Order: sequence, then C-alpha cells, then structure tokens
Amino acid sequence: MEHPHDTEQRLVDLEIKASFTEDLLDQLNQVIVRQQQQIDTLIREIGHLRQSTSGDEVGVARNLRDDMPPHY
Repeated sequence: MEHPHDTEQRLVDLEIKASFTEDLLDQLNQVIVRQQQQIDTLIREIGHLRQSTSGDEVGVARNLRDDMPPHY
C-alpha cells in the first residue's frame, strides 16, 4: 500500500502539471487568435489588390520593361 505522503505528493505533482497545462493552453489560444487576425487582414488585403487590378486586362502578358523604375 502507498503511504499517505506519497499519494499527497502525487496529487500535488498532478496539480502542478495541470496548472502548467492550463497556462500553455491559454498561450496557444492567444497565438491562434493572433494568427486568425493576421489571416483576416491578409484576406482583406488580397481583396483590395484584386479590386485594384480588376481594371487590368486578365490573361494579357505584361512586359516587365513597362514596370521599370523611372530612373531608367
């Protein structure tokens, strides 16, 4: 049979592990929320880019020389 002290120590160890697990879960949830906010921002930016390029002809090959910087 186990001693009462051993059982108590095991219980304390489990409580400590549970506490660390809760902290880790909270941190991971914060990361997920932040990543979802970043994804939402990127989706909006892609939508804006699509709208700004919707006036361009789709499927027409572009010449990169047309995009040369002004100092050339």
